[in-house]
Amino acid sequence: MNLTYKDKLEELVTERSGLILTKEVEEAGIPRHYLTVLTKEKKLKRISHGVYLAPDAFDDEMYRLQAKNQRIIFSHETSLYLHDLTDQDPLEWSVTVPFGYNASHLKEEGVKVYTVKKPLHQMGVTELKTVYKRPIKAYNKEMTICDIIRNRSNTDIAVLNDAIKRYLNFKDRNIPLLLRYAKELGVQNIARKYLEILL
Repeated sequence: MNLTYKDKLEELVTERSGLILTKEVEEAGIPRHYLTVLTKEKKLKRISHGVYLAPDAFDDEMYRLQAKNQRIIFSHETSLYLHDLTDQDPLEWSVTVPFGYNASHLKEEGVKVYTVKKPLHQMGVTELKTVYKRPIKAYNKEMTICDIIRNRSNTDIAVLNDAIKRYLNFKDRNIPLLLRYAKELGVQNIARKYLEILL
């Protein structure tokens, strides 16, 4: 069966759970004007530059943000939330980018941006899922705890203590790994103190 570009695009939209990016369409070898065709037929709606959504699909803001800014990694308060280390829903998304990355457009969109030295940017990255089950990159639990300790002057102490207590209750906690990250980030002694108090 010979599929037309339009059929291929409709299949791709289904595969992507109704949220499609222009670059994904181009990568699939489908001319981008077929997005306009489906938009005119009300099968897609353009929700922002390079992002299209099917009428029955949910806009997945986290997935969309990362798909458009591939160097961002969800971190700090957002990562606490993703790992169930806090009960607080993030008021804004928190991301980490490598030093030198121009994040002014993210700040304009209301995203909280942290920076880290380039060699440390990929340390502790893991793949998680958004509430809509789409893949995103965030820091693992150990790196998240280190980030919060490192940023403790701007973090509510109750949130910090609660996060560490919850982390210590996880069966898959990895304290040696946490301390290794803490050393790389220059907060090893402080991390040890928190762990000693709360363990």
